[in-house]
Amino acid sequence: MDIHEYQGKEILASYGVKIQRGYVASNPQEAVAAAKQLTADTGTGWHVIKAQVHAGGRGKGGGVKLAKNLEQVEEIAGQIIGMQLITPQTSAEGKTVHQVLIAEDVYYPGESEPKEYYMSVLLDRAKGQNVIIYTTEGGMDIEEVAEHSPEKLHREWVDPKIGFQGFQARKIAFNLGLTGKAEKEMEKFVTALYKAYEETDSAMFEINPVLKTSDDRIIAVDAKVDLDDNALFRHKDLAEMRDVREENPIEVDP
Repeated sequence: MDIHEYQGKEILASYGVKIQRGYVASNPQEAVAAAKQLTADTGTGWHVIKAQVHAGGRGKGGGVKLAKNLEQVEEIAGQIIGMQLITPQTSAEGKTVHQVLIAEDVYYPGESEPKEYYMSVLLDRAKGQNVIIYTTEGGMDIEEVAEHSPEKLHREWVDPKIGFQGFQARKIAFNLGLTGKAEKEMEKFVTALYKAYEETDSAMFEINPVLKTSDDRIIAVDAKVDLDDNALFRHKDLAEMRDVREENPIEVDP
């Protein structure tokens, strides 16, 4: 079962994964209120308006935009909510946007340059083990990285008998070229991410991008989560995250 970005981030945050914070809104007025609250919470001056649909590539279809003041928040939210968003992962008709996520700006200037990474956790059925796939090439389609720069794609398998180990977290941070505070933050990030994936019985967690901020924080800027339908009976709270508006009406149970 697919869920929205904001719902995926809620799950991640509950396990200690640091996220790009935000509030969901269903109309322009709620978007402005969310932006004001977000500024009070985080100090952010700019806000990212993100369409909430079950599809990737939202930015390419005009579903992710930056607002530099409250007037722009209201205007952009009004443009995105209700639109038919067409992305490489939707049909030609696109998907109707019912709500947006008002998120903090995390690409602020600082002592170092921000850097984007890709990370996902899923089951490798051939090996019978969960695998963490990661690369320094964040913000790109993982298929493009695999095709054009396969040497930059790393995999870390987790033995189910012993679970995810600290040395594996350190190896991942090292392979991403991180040092100092950013290295320690990445170790905490991937450890918490794996725990969230495992304890929610998910089919996949994909974070693209994972961001190293200019002050060396590691945060999830996006979150694509696929929950295992067969395990939802064990997670009633997660089952309630289902949004039937995103599904084919013919396939929705009455």
